[in-house]
Amino acid sequence: MAETDEYKVLIEQASKDVADPRHEGDEEDDDDNSSFILLLNLVLSGTARLNVLLPTATILAFAIFAPLLTDDGKCARVNRILTAAFVALCAASCVFFTLTDSFRSASGRLRYGVATPTGIRTFCAGSSSSHRKKGPREPEKYRLRWSDLFHSALALVAFVTFAASHHDIVLCNYPGVPRKVVNTVPLVIGFVVSLLFVMFPSKRRGIGYPFLLRTDLVYLRR
Repeated sequence: MAETDEYKVLIEQASKDVADPRHEGDEEDDDDNSSFILLLNLVLSGTARLNVLLPTATILAFAIFAPLLTDDGKCARVNRILTAAFVALCAASCVFFTLTDSFRSASGRLRYGVATPTGIRTFCAGSSSSHRKKGPREPEKYRLRWSDLFHSALALVAFVTFAASHHDIVLCNYPGVPRKVVNTVPLVIGFVVSLLFVMFPSKRRGIGYPFLLRTDLVYLRR
């Protein structure tokens, strides 16, 4: 009986020794899978934010009012002036909204502001003391950076490309441009801009940012 017990112990130890490398391999596979899933989640989250990073609202507004301002592509002098002013206004809005950000104040309220070289300037007016109370705890984290200018330039390029390729704008200013160029250039520029936004995402959570996405780790840093 003693010999059989020893044999059982040896068999159990051997089985454990054989099983250990397999478990280690499984753990390595789990680590690889977790890294892959993390990378996939980052890409998908960046893609989901494209509707915020890209000037979709500005482009939609321009598409609605462009036929009215250009008189369906006829474009008299007054129409050209109104169209140019509207394009400039939309371009300025693209730059402005990419520079906006939000934070939680000491009281827990969600506040919005615009990034400046010294920090974030909130939209709530008041004295300097009240502004400090309503401001973020670490204002230097919200200061204007080169990445913000990069994202603003991308949004501006996306909008200007769409506006320049609009059917009524083309009829007004350069009707001789081939239709293939007008249809292809916006698609190429839009793809490149979207790819750059996914590769270099913005950490700003400004006006128009979906409230449901504010539970992510990037937002919780505030």
